This record gives sequence, C-alpha cells and structure tokens, in this order.
Amino acid sequence: MAKTVLEMKGVTKSFGATKALKQVSIELYEHEILAICGENGAGKSTLMKVLSGSYEFGSYEGEIRIDGKPCVFRTPADASAAGIEMIYQEISVHLDLSVAENIFLGRVPLRAGMVQWKQMNEKAKSYADMVGLKVPVTTHLRDLSASQCQMVSIARALSRNPKILVLDEPTSPLTDAEVEELFKILFRLRDGGISCIYISHKIREIKRLANRVCILRDGAHVWTKPSDELSTGEIVEAMVNRKIGNLYPKETVEIGAEAFSVRNLRVRHPYNRKKYIVDGIDFSVRRGEILGLVGLVGSGRSETVNAIFGAIDGSYDELRIDGEIVHISDPRDAIRKGLALLSEDRKVNGFVPTLNLARNITLARLDKVFRRGVLDREAERKFGTDYIERLSIKANSERDMVTSLSGGNQQKVVLAKWLLAEPKVLLLDEPTRGIDVGAKAQIYQIMTQLVRQGMAIVMISSELTELVGMCDRYLLLADGKIRAELGREDADEERFLRICSGSNR
Repeated sequence: MAKTVLEMKGVTKSFGATKALKQVSIELYEHEILAICGENGAGKSTLMKVLSGSYEFGSYEGEIRIDGKPCVFRTPADASAAGIEMIYQEISVHLDLSVAENIFLGRVPLRAGMVQWKQMNEKAKSYADMVGLKVPVTTHLRDLSASQCQMVSIARALSRNPKILVLDEPTSPLTDAEVEELFKILFRLRDGGISCIYISHKIREIKRLANRVCILRDGAHVWTKPSDELSTGEIVEAMVNRKIGNLYPKETVEIGAEAFSVRNLRVRHPYNRKKYIVDGIDFSVRRGEILGLVGLVGSGRSETVNAIFGAIDGSYDELRIDGEIVHISDPRDAIRKGLALLSEDRKVNGFVPTLNLARNITLARLDKVFRRGVLDREAERKFGTDYIERLSIKANSERDMVTSLSGGNQQKVVLAKWLLAEPKVLLLDEPTRGIDVGAKAQIYQIMTQLVRQGMAIVMISSELTELVGMCDRYLLLADGKIRAELGREDADEERFLRICSGSNR
C-alpha cells in the first residue's frame, strides 16, 4: 500500500455564519497526483489556504499531518518549511527582477554580504531546465510571456525541494504546447517522489493527469475515487449534484437581419507602429447568430473585439449597426450605440471590487438609476434583485460585495451588467474562463436565450470544444488576418488548429 504523505482530518472553516468547509478529510499518497474538483465556492481554495498556512492554526477546526506527524501552520512560511509549495492561478512574480532572482527570492546566496551571482545563476539554470524554461536566467520577467512567468513560479517552488506541490488552475496562462510540457514535468515530479495536488476545472486535464479524483461540494467531501474508474460525466455530475445532460444547449434559431458589420478593421501594434496586430478584417454577424472568433494566442482575437468596442485604438473603413453607419469613439459611445463587451479578465475590466452587486449590475446604465442627478436607491435595488434572480446568482442579497462571490457568480454579475444595457450585439471574450462546469452550463443557457430573443453574439474562447458546441459560424484568425470562414457543419477542433497554426491555409 502506498505511503500516506498528507492527511487533513475533519477540517471545518467558518466565515461568520457561513461554513466554507464542513468536516473535510483528504489523504495524499506518495508518487500520486490527486485532483481536487468542485464548482466555484465548493471549498477548494479555502481548503488549500488552510494547508498553506494562509489561514492560521486556530482559525479552523481539524488537523494536518505530514508523514504521520501533526503540523501547526501559523504562516505560509511554516507550511513551506514543512515541504508544501503552492502554485497559484494568479502568477506572483517580480517583473523587474531576473529569472534567477525570482527563483531565489528571499534566499539569494551571499558571502561576506555580497550576492554570489555566478552561483545563483548556475543553480537557477538547473531549475529552469527542470521546467523546460528556455531563456537565459538573467532575463528580466518583464520580457517574458505570461506562460513563461508561470514556469518561473514552478521553478521557484521546486528550488525549495518540496514534498508536496499544490497547483491551482496552473494551465490558465499556458499555450497548448506549454501545457504538454507542464504535464511532462508533473509526471517526472510524481515519479521522483513529489506528491501533487492539482486543482482544475478542465476535466480532460484531470482525467489525463490524476491518479485519484476528490470531489468537494458545498464545503463537504463527497468522494475520492481512482480516476481510471471514472467517466467525465460522473465527475461533472458529482461536482454539480445533478445530471448536466447536453452541456452545450445549442438550438436551431432563426437567423435574422444583419446586426453588425465592420470593413477593413486594423489595430496597430502598441510598440511597433509599423506592424498591425489586426490587419484588414471584414466580418458581419446577424441577429440570432453566434459567431465564433477562432485563433491561437496572438492571433488578434481580443484586439478585434476591443477595437470594435472602442476600448483600444483601432481604425476601420466602415462600421454598421442594424444597417446604419456609425463611428465609435470610446466604450461609452459603444454602449449607447448597442454594443456590449464582456472582457477577458473580469477582475481587471469586468467589475468594481469595492462596489456591491446592485451597483456593479447598474454600472453600464446609470441613467436607469439616477433621477436629475440623484441616485434612486429603490430602482438600483430592484435591478439588482431582478438580475440576481434572472441569472441565478448565488448571493444573500443585492448588497453583497461582488468579491464575496465565486468566480462563476462574478461572471454572471458582469453579464447582468451588460444585459441591463440592452445591447444589440454582445461581444464575449472568454466568457467561461476560470469557472466550473455548472456555471458554464448556465452561461451557455443564457446565451441560447439571448439569441432566441434576436441578439447577435460574437464569441471568443480558447476552449475549442466550447466553440464547436455553441457557434453557428466561425472566422479563423492567424497573424491578424482571417484565414478561413467555416459553417457549423464544418466545425472540427483538429481543422481549427491546422488552419490557425498555418499548416493548412
């Protein structure tokens, strides 16, 4: 029988009257990758904050044992000293320091008060090589991509010689090739004796990586089973406690008149004014249609919708909404003319964290809640409660702070804000990034309802399965240009990748 490396027994954690964890017990074995799955708000992050020392001993009930010995963690440093290292979804690095300096942050080798640069760089290179980071360790992180910065975070964790590595949605910033490299690293670490806890919403990743799968739901442990005994459907249904059925509720909807078109859209590169990120794109979308913009990282997808919305500088020969030629100068102008953009990063551009739900929901249409310059609090409250109910947002009231909600519910708050604006065309950039399958299914259902009502939707997603499942038509982008247009009958993930990578144009 495999040796037990970690035990968390009867962990209970409360925030006021809310129990975030209810008597949760898990075990992690040597030479194992244990996947922990659950909807947003299931308790995954809270459990890991207990394990990492972010929630100090005494603020929760239960115990932690490593190699059979009880542990008391009052700070993250205590957990690190016990051999636990965390890799978070939000990359935590210092952009103005080198790769080597980031890897040995707080542990720079000194002699007589002098930094031993050669020694540090040599050691850093060995850890960079372990994670497949192929850049000089003297490179500053400001010159690296997000995925390379994530690799630096992993190398830093490995430099501390951990017994247990916890990875929370580590593939979010990675390309497909980098994900493959990460998987190889994790398999090597597992085989070399480092046990891993892997948190992800991507069921295909879990099926491929994990030895066992642990399900949390509503703060409680549901079951832990060997992954090779589980189907994707069983994992999903255990997470959400219901049968999902068809995850993509695509319906045949009558396609109406043209709602939007743009001709010769161009976006200059922010640092090289001779280069275009988006170079002469023409496209249109009709009422009742979901148009998918398909492309690899750097293809110009996000820049396309942001330029249309006036969020970044762009130019075009002609832009029409409902057949009328218009010019959009900024996002406020775009909203007035019938456009809405759910942006890629909800925490940066989606909501205001210091405002409650009702305030966030009404942000794009303040004219609906202000009367002669005075806030109508009753109207604001009503809009908040109406959309909380309409989109099934899990909250106690419209006065809750948006930051108190799970990622999926935060995303629904952002969507509610745009639905209140009553757009003709909805631009969705990664609408389901970082949310669980249950919340994804609800977002898809909302999209289906909107096109049924005659709205036009432009959708960007890095999950090709999602695009295949939800869109009526596809524009395939590479190097800022449209390389192909496909109908739903021709939708195929492999074909998408071949065209967007330039191997089949």
